[in-house]
Amino acid sequence: MTSSTHIIKDFDTALKELRGGVLSMAAKTRHNLERAIQALLNRDKELANSVIADDDDVDELEREIDHRGMDILMKYQPLASDLRLVVTSMKISMNLERISDHAVSIAKRAKKIINCPELIEVNLVEPVYTLAESLLRDAVSSYSDGNAALGASLHVRDKELDKLHKEVTAQFGGRIEDTQGRSQEYLHLILIVRSLERVGDLACNIGEDTVYLEHAKDVRHKSTGEREESVQE
Repeated sequence: MTSSTHIIKDFDTALKELRGGVLSMAAKTRHNLERAIQALLNRDKELANSVIADDDDVDELEREIDHRGMDILMKYQPLASDLRLVVTSMKISMNLERISDHAVSIAKRAKKIINCPELIEVNLVEPVYTLAESLLRDAVSSYSDGNAALGASLHVRDKELDKLHKEVTAQFGGRIEDTQGRSQEYLHLILIVRSLERVGDLACNIGEDTVYLEHAKDVRHKSTGEREESVQE
């Protein structure tokens, strides 16, 4: 086997490991977010503590991905689609780390809510989570499958999450005004749904990164029609 063949094989392996690291990080991030919501809904303080502790694993994966990405850039100086894969993978890992941070924030607020008498309105958080999680799931799928059309489609669905976020926040806000002595708990719930709304935004970022990866098109700040055109060309 020639030296050139060795280099190509090592390069392909490095790219494969980089992508695999991102997908592993995505799986852990989604798991953390799911457990944070389950801790809130099921009043499970130990589960909330696990989410907080396990965030270190996500942070470590982000550092590994950054290290691998920089190593590839320095050693192989990739071009075109390979360069976009490295850059995109590093950007996606950053968004995943921020999502995991939101999961930790939710878990911490869940612990405070659990310490108080049960609130029926906590269940209003669940449909917000369901929509945010579906955006995150499809964002990860768009990257893993190279599906730019799916990545571009997240923008429209995120508008639905924004609308639901506003509706639920208004309901919690009304409770703050009407309920004496429990305003702090409703404020925690408002901030929890705010975190979920941000998860949707970060998922959209991942979808946009996928469009860039597959088509070398920057669709940030583009209209829905312009996004669709970018993936059809």
